[in-house]
Amino acid sequence: MGSRIPSHQLSNGLYVSGRPEQLKERQPTTGSRAIPYTGGDVKKSGELGKMFDIQVSDHPQVPSLLKPHRASSSSQLTSGSFRSGPNSGSGPIPKRGSGSGSGPMVALQPTGLITSGQLGLSAGRRSGQLDPSASVISTGKTVYGSSVTTLGYDDVRLGFRVSRKLMWVLLVMVVMGLMVGAFLTVALKKPVIMAAVAAVLVPAMIIILWNCAWKKRGLLAYLRKYPNAELRGAIDGEFVKVTGIVTCGSIPLESSFQKVSRCVYVSTELYEYKGWGGTSANAKHRCFSWGCSNSEKYVGDFYISDFQSGLRALVKAGYGAKVAPFVKETTVVDITKQNRELSPNFLSWLADRSLSSDDRVMRLKEGYIKEGSTVSVMGVVRRHDNVVMIVPPTEPMSTGCQWACGLLPTYVEGLVLTCDESQNADVIPV
Repeated sequence: MGSRIPSHQLSNGLYVSGRPEQLKERQPTTGSRAIPYTGGDVKKSGELGKMFDIQVSDHPQVPSLLKPHRASSSSQLTSGSFRSGPNSGSGPIPKRGSGSGSGPMVALQPTGLITSGQLGLSAGRRSGQLDPSASVISTGKTVYGSSVTTLGYDDVRLGFRVSRKLMWVLLVMVVMGLMVGAFLTVALKKPVIMAAVAAVLVPAMIIILWNCAWKKRGLLAYLRKYPNAELRGAIDGEFVKVTGIVTCGSIPLESSFQKVSRCVYVSTELYEYKGWGGTSANAKHRCFSWGCSNSEKYVGDFYISDFQSGLRALVKAGYGAKVAPFVKETTVVDITKQNRELSPNFLSWLADRSLSSDDRVMRLKEGYIKEGSTVSVMGVVRRHDNVVMIVPPTEPMSTGCQWACGLLPTYVEGLVLTCDESQNADVIPV
């Protein structure tokens, strides 16, 4: 007699053969303990230390930097909140006022960098290329960084290519010639000797005075006649003159009084007239003449597009380079004894610079080279990879003897900038 095969019914109503499965009692599981970072120490690495027969501490101490501020459960220890505590450099950003030492969150800078402090320009900050705009101090005067060259009112130095020793020798010879001529004239009672000495010395004095008076005009005439070079064919280290349209570099400039923007060169100078007993504007101010009491001249790196070849070059005029600008300035304010009315803009300009506005005869002159102007640059060509640059020459530039004009050799130091355009003329938009 066959035995009956046992069967049972499942929870879904289906009958299956076999006895129902007996559920085993589930063993309780113990919570896993979080293992902190050991830093490579074998004694704290658990099973790895046992493999090398090293006594392992059952309860390794958590470093103070990783200890949470409050007691946490085993589930919190295994979560990211344990390792990313308030003093760590990872994990969620703590809220303000939670004891974090990172400071308040600020808005993004224009460059996209997250920095501490408030967004904006500080008063005393002197920036280079990282700060494309100039900073304005509390007095209202614009202050540029080290990437912009600051020029003085007498930085353009013109001189003759004659050594000082030779000048002193000629002066001594002139004095000795006058003394000998006067002695012979008195001793021999022959005025012909004095006339001969005067015939030699008078023309020499006229030539010297002529050169002193026409030195700058002769130099400008020489610069205008100097031939333009083709920038594409210029070799490295060659002294050239390039004429073309200029565009601003990384830091555009702005004139001080008229607020003309997008300039590559700006100049604002205040002149005062000194009478017989007036106050001197500077140490070199003589009586019955105009002296500069305040000068603001700035020039930075800019680009020039050559008319000859169309090639674009970078003119290195910033970072303290020697520059000799010859830009015609215009008088924007003229204060005389008859006209004592001061405009509010001029009074504000004087107050920003702590200058006096008492009864003085003053003139404010301003000049600039705006973007799009036609400018001539004289300097040395430098080529670096695919970049063509024009840098200041190491030696002064000399005009040589101009016999037709009766001028001695005149020299000028630095990068020469000339702009003959009127300040009110329209420039080429770029």
